[in-house]
Amino acid sequence: MSRQSFKVCFCFRRIFKLRVLEPPEEVKILFDQYSQNGTMSLDNLRGFLVEFQGEYNATRDDAQAIFNSLKHLNIFSRRGLHLEAFFRYLLGDLNGPLSPSRVHHDMTQPLAHYFLYTGHNSYLTGNQLSSDSSVEPIIKALGRGVRVIELDLWPGSKQDEVEVRHGGTLTNPVDLLKCLNAIKDNAFQASEYPVVITFEDHLPANLQDQVAEMVTKTFGDMLYRPETDQLREFPSPESLKKKVMISTKPPKEYLETPSSKSTKRSKISSKKEQWNGETASKSDSEICDKDEEDEGESLQEEDEQMTVPEYRHLISINAGKPKGALQNWLSIDEKKVRRLSLSEQELENATRRHGADIIRFTQRNLLRVYPKGTRITSSNYNPFVGWAHGAQMVAFNMQGYGKHLWVMQGMFKANGGCGYVKKPDFLLSNEVFDPSVRLPVKKILKVTIYMGEGWDLDFRRTHFDMYSPPDFFVKVGIAGVPADKAMYKTKAIEDDWQPVWNEKFEFKLTVPELAVLRITVLEYDTSGQHDFGGQTCLPISELRTGIRAIPLHDGRGDKYKNAKLLVQFELN
Repeated sequence: MSRQSFKVCFCFRRIFKLRVLEPPEEVKILFDQYSQNGTMSLDNLRGFLVEFQGEYNATRDDAQAIFNSLKHLNIFSRRGLHLEAFFRYLLGDLNGPLSPSRVHHDMTQPLAHYFLYTGHNSYLTGNQLSSDSSVEPIIKALGRGVRVIELDLWPGSKQDEVEVRHGGTLTNPVDLLKCLNAIKDNAFQASEYPVVITFEDHLPANLQDQVAEMVTKTFGDMLYRPETDQLREFPSPESLKKKVMISTKPPKEYLETPSSKSTKRSKISSKKEQWNGETASKSDSEICDKDEEDEGESLQEEDEQMTVPEYRHLISINAGKPKGALQNWLSIDEKKVRRLSLSEQELENATRRHGADIIRFTQRNLLRVYPKGTRITSSNYNPFVGWAHGAQMVAFNMQGYGKHLWVMQGMFKANGGCGYVKKPDFLLSNEVFDPSVRLPVKKILKVTIYMGEGWDLDFRRTHFDMYSPPDFFVKVGIAGVPADKAMYKTKAIEDDWQPVWNEKFEFKLTVPELAVLRITVLEYDTSGQHDFGGQTCLPISELRTGIRAIPLHDGRGDKYKNAKLLVQFELN
């Protein structure tokens, strides 16, 4: 047993023994049950996979792959697995909580039948007011499987070039062509299913011509061009593999009459904003709050004829918010489909009276939800309001942080992480789902938190506490519809890099199809400001039962190399 010392003062050190990690009692019992004379054979292991782990299609080849993964360890025996080797398998990469990465949802349905992994202001590196614009966040998002990239298009300072920036702020621009090339080079590395680029368009006609030329030359045959301007139904993700789609609306500037433009100029000519002691004057087209007005998506039939023809023919998903009341926004045209955008606040307000209408609308059309304009730090919001009402594009600040982003990342671990998750059937049924109605319990999930390891390899010795090893505890809960939300926590284990909890929790789920399991490890602090020790979020619909190794991730969603938990899932 090794030791670890912490210096308290010049003449005093605290010495802590580092114990050897031992299997939980449940694991020892299981090993005895599935082994003979202290050795687990290939057939014994396969029996364990089928009978206890719920891997009903497991074969001898699967068991052999596990054997092969342990051969490099000194604890491996040719005759079979001893307890220590079996324990290392349970904590290994082949025993993850989700099925091996592969697409298994039906991908032949119209695009409107799926949730899409969607980014907001995808080019920003940080906050919404003063951060840089760059291709790096775009590349990183595509690498995570994000399928919808948003670019805000504005004229450059000389009005003869197109740049990507958050209009009316101090964010630095990035060249549009760089963004398009970044998308082209990285679109299909994480997933072969289609990438949608939503243009937030603030361009005059001559610059739209430039965009049309850039898009056409950059993507070539990758670009999906529908045969008609008015699709009756969106194509399927399967039919659009390795295709790029453009979604946008006519620019707001060309929907105004000359007199209305003149009036608008007189009203805004003197307006300026102060940030950090600097004065930032806005151009006429930038002065409107992009996020609160949803990018001026006011659209009429005749408006569509006012865009540059070449540019308009690039648009495969027409965006627009018809003029008038909410009922007009949610109107359904049997002859064509479209995309509607609502802010998170607009959606919440709309669901109070028109929840059923929203779900009906999203059965054929696309609904995009975006963060409210006051989220200047690039924070995010509860995605389940949108998902429970069928919204396909719940747009998030992927460069943001916090529990809502973790839940978003967890949801899209489903279906092989391809960025498309098939909606539950109840959101596509003629009998419209009502998220506000409490439903009967459909499934009961039992979670046993056994133990954890790996923090001593991923963190400095004094990262959590200057004078002793950490005091870890675990929060485990459900994110989902209101009736399913719950959160519990284990006791804190003092002064231990390899804590053992052995605590069980039960969750009653009414809508498991939309539920995500949240697990967060914290290091206890008497001040109440507990230190972060890792997190993960997992879609309930794809959890594998049995005892599983749960890799932990940092606050941005990147996986730690070593920190993990050993957890058992039972799903009735």
